[in-house]
Amino acid sequence: MAALKPKSKPTSTPTFTSKKSQKQLTVELMWQLQRLGAPSISPDGAQAVCAVAQPSVKENKIQSAIWFLSTLGGQPRKLTQCGEKDGRPQFSPNGEWVAFVATREQHGKKDDEPQLYLIPPDGGEAQRAADVATGVVDFKWFPDSKRIAFISWVWPKLKGSKAQADQLKETKARKDTAYATEDAVYRHWDHNLPMNRVPHILILDIASGRVTDLLEGSGYELPRREPSANEFAISPNGKSICFVHDPDKAKNAAPRMALAEIELKGSSVVAVRDLVKNKDWDFAGPAYSPTGDQLAFLASHQSLKHTQPSHLALLEMQAQKTTQTKKQGAAWKTISAHWDREPQAPLKWSEDGSALLCKAEDKGRQHVWRFDIATSQSTVVSEGGTVHAFDEAAGQLVTLMDRAIHPGRIHVMKVNESGQAASSECKRIEHFNDDLLDGIALGNTEEHWFKGAEGDDVQVWLHFPPGFNKTKKYPLLHTIHGGPHTGPGDVWHWRWNYHVFAAQGYVVANVNYHGSSGFGLKFLDSITHQWGQLELQDMEACTDWLRKKTWIDKGRVFATGGSYGGYMVAWMNAHVKPGKYQAYVCHAGCYDWVGMFSDDAYGWHAQELGGWYWNDMQKVHSQSPHAYAASMKTPTLVIHGAKDYRVPDSQGLAYYNTLKAKGVDARLLWYPDENHWILKPANNVIWYHEFFDWI
Repeated sequence: MAALKPKSKPTSTPTFTSKKSQKQLTVELMWQLQRLGAPSISPDGAQAVCAVAQPSVKENKIQSAIWFLSTLGGQPRKLTQCGEKDGRPQFSPNGEWVAFVATREQHGKKDDEPQLYLIPPDGGEAQRAADVATGVVDFKWFPDSKRIAFISWVWPKLKGSKAQADQLKETKARKDTAYATEDAVYRHWDHNLPMNRVPHILILDIASGRVTDLLEGSGYELPRREPSANEFAISPNGKSICFVHDPDKAKNAAPRMALAEIELKGSSVVAVRDLVKNKDWDFAGPAYSPTGDQLAFLASHQSLKHTQPSHLALLEMQAQKTTQTKKQGAAWKTISAHWDREPQAPLKWSEDGSALLCKAEDKGRQHVWRFDIATSQSTVVSEGGTVHAFDEAAGQLVTLMDRAIHPGRIHVMKVNESGQAASSECKRIEHFNDDLLDGIALGNTEEHWFKGAEGDDVQVWLHFPPGFNKTKKYPLLHTIHGGPHTGPGDVWHWRWNYHVFAAQGYVVANVNYHGSSGFGLKFLDSITHQWGQLELQDMEACTDWLRKKTWIDKGRVFATGGSYGGYMVAWMNAHVKPGKYQAYVCHAGCYDWVGMFSDDAYGWHAQELGGWYWNDMQKVHSQSPHAYAASMKTPTLVIHGAKDYRVPDSQGLAYYNTLKAKGVDARLLWYPDENHWILKPANNVIWYHEFFDWI
């Protein structure tokens, strides 16, 4: 199950230096940087829009506005001025409008919930498109530019907008705060899902402002966990909407999604029918072809194993229409089963319908790929770093991409009608953070490989301090990623910024241990039912490899991690001889797999661990750090947020209390108003300083 590695490894000894006069990257400076959102490109390919967020530590908030960028040259232009959190901008297909989601005050009325706003690309004041009592989550334009389909959380048994508004008013007037449910899926990350409400697709008619709930009375709903516009697609003729839905309606804690289709006549529903449904598979990310004859989507064969990747799949729509009443789903097929990488939504068709564009991870980086349907061949169109978002129109591909050495930037490149790169030139079209970063010294980031568990080649990313000198010695700081099935590497991380760490004088190591994504299914699945074992071997092998370097101080080695990375440092505290690591930092770490059953993802526990705790306690405890607490002796900083539902804060408190009871040096940093991540600017600054002070 060896991971694929580069043909040639980089040198293991850095050779760079930095100017002593340059400034260091601090957390305070990092919080002055602007954060760019996903770009949307105009139909003619000449412009793009994106949200740009400006944090403020002093005011402890983040404001965002919509900016207008030219793909042909010229300075960016601020499009919106009055909003605090303008986001998710999209050009209309005719190019006459930019729609976005915001919470504003207009004409004497302040939005209680996020609403849709429209603004002309050439400027002017944004106008609220409609007053939707239950708010707007995400949206897509219809091809005719006259309608918008959007997501809103509604009471499924009520009919009409007035009934929804009345119920919302009554709910907000309640004096009690009780939350009652019989659903298996009822909270996510940091919030309870709206009680008794479900996410539906609605249509807004631009001219009249009329809103229609397309799923009213149908019994269908979108997935309840973070519903987004990736969950539905509008056909090129505007007569159909394909959407993802949960057939069990939140009665299954580990649901498998299906696809259904709404048939429309104008804004009226003709019928809603199942399209692709199979209890063994999980489906996502539908996208109609340019002609509407095919539907692309993601399909994961979950009955084989929960770690099965999503594959690209196709449904021939004409064949589906003739077979749906007798053999639902008979016409669909996977087309990327031999591609050992996992495509991600959104999927975008090339203009000629010959290929699909998508993002996918590959050995610590994330690119935009082109998958040719006829040949089943995948090629990189736009390279990361890490490409977070992309859009394409009129032969222009625009991307939001960062690297470990710089925050997100927006680039544009030419592609032909089949989605292939038409030019090797990738042109940057904004420079938002250049002035602030000018003169800031950043050390090098390098990709290396070492022999890890089972003799496999394992990747590690090393981030060096500015002015690194190989004749000196530096402390080693591991930052262990969460997941476990993620694969960080060449990425700018706002919450765990490698170069902010390195600027403190550390050599920072990020190991893509066994179980990480982007290295193939076998590597990802290798840790299933034996969490902690191969990952620990990888971490120890990397530490031993680095301790042999003349520029590493063997007496100053630290391991830190968040979420699953927090699990790993707790696991290391129990399984590594005290003294090898001088201290640990455990952020939002999993500590007790029985106590973890209060999390929002409990439906996957048995799949990952190999059994439910009531059926196989020995199996569960064998992978749980708390069961080995007797051997924990290394000082640890424990960090947790009270609103963390992915890893409830009782995990961190139990770990901290255990260390204190055992007489082990420990410090607790607890936030009553933060979730799995520390997101508020002032809180995050404190996080970094507590982190540095501890180690």
